[in-house]
Amino acid sequence: MSVRKPWSTVVMLGIAQTLAWGSSYYLPAMLAAPMARELGIAPSTVFAAFSAALIVSAAFGPWAGRAIDRFGGRPVLIASNLVFACGLAAIGQVQNTTQLFLAWALLGVAMGCGLYEAAFATVVRLQGQGARGAITGITLIAGFASTVGWPLSAALEAQFGWRDTCLAWAGLHLVLGLPLNLFLPSVRRASADAAYAAEPTPAIGAGPSMSVAQARRAAVLMAYVFAVAWFISTAMAAHLPQVLQAAGVGFAVAVSAAALVGPAQVAGRVLEFSVLQRLHPLLSARLATLAHPLGALALLTVGAPAAFAFAVLHGMGNGILTIAIGTLPLLLFGATGYGQRQGWLMVPARLVQAGAPFLFGLGLERWNANALWATAALSLSACVALWWLKAPALDAAAPEAAPPLR
Repeated sequence: MSVRKPWSTVVMLGIAQTLAWGSSYYLPAMLAAPMARELGIAPSTVFAAFSAALIVSAAFGPWAGRAIDRFGGRPVLIASNLVFACGLAAIGQVQNTTQLFLAWALLGVAMGCGLYEAAFATVVRLQGQGARGAITGITLIAGFASTVGWPLSAALEAQFGWRDTCLAWAGLHLVLGLPLNLFLPSVRRASADAAYAAEPTPAIGAGPSMSVAQARRAAVLMAYVFAVAWFISTAMAAHLPQVLQAAGVGFAVAVSAAALVGPAQVAGRVLEFSVLQRLHPLLSARLATLAHPLGALALLTVGAPAAFAFAVLHGMGNGILTIAIGTLPLLLFGATGYGQRQGWLMVPARLVQAGAPFLFGLGLERWNANALWATAALSLSACVALWWLKAPALDAAAPEAAPPLR
């Protein structure tokens, strides 16, 4: 491993992740309507192309994770910047629906190789079991992706149009994202090969003090928890203002409350980085799964006055769960083969994420704000799944296993 201060790696990955999320996951919210108008299609068709990109990203996730396990994160993330740039440039040139789906599919390849799972695998490959603080730091910085991405996309679209906006994001991947990932620490190939020799089947290999059967059970439970977390997160990202309005909140207040989700996610990650870092990561995740149901209960029983409380609780819980997605597999299975295993664990999450806006939208049309009872029940089921998980040294303090960065 090349010598580099851990904090510099965290900052570089955090900024690069902010760019990656802002130019992909948060892009359709601002550009779907103008794209649909010019292409003569429904906005739902643009979102369908985005859903297809999420499915493609699920297919490429395990491959990207295995490549990071073997070669380190730098070459994979550099490649993702190039594919991001090509995909965004292709979207900016589409003339019909077929080209739109193909261009988004290309962007899906980049998403599978360049979003959080790849960044988490990169720091685990560099820092091993001590990567919890780095994972938290990356999500802390990238938590501002929507705060930066939405206004920037909106401003560029208003000034130059959606096509040039896509080209501008493509250029940022080349002039900002590519250099950031280029200067990440490298790893020795021989070291990676030795790690794979020690664990020939990392996707199902047992972790510390776990049998193969226990590891498979833990993997199923974690995959379920991650899928629930991404389903709720994506559903709320697509429909939160409408949910609040259905609960009796006025439009202006609903938009203001929804805007608190991003800062609340960052606040949750700060809480995880400071207070909750003294706790076991599994306990933090269990507490986080309770935040969305508590907020939903408040909104559905109290009504409009609880709108801000719901947004803050949902955001904080989602922010902490994003960290748990990176830290729990590291805790239970160890660092060897982390990237490939993480890729497989996230396949169900990416698949349900693709259908979340549509499915929750149907529930919202049928049950109005009462659709939140469904997401609250899902989150509680994720909490139950986490209680079934057995982790090494659950009663021990976490800092020994995941020391803070210095």
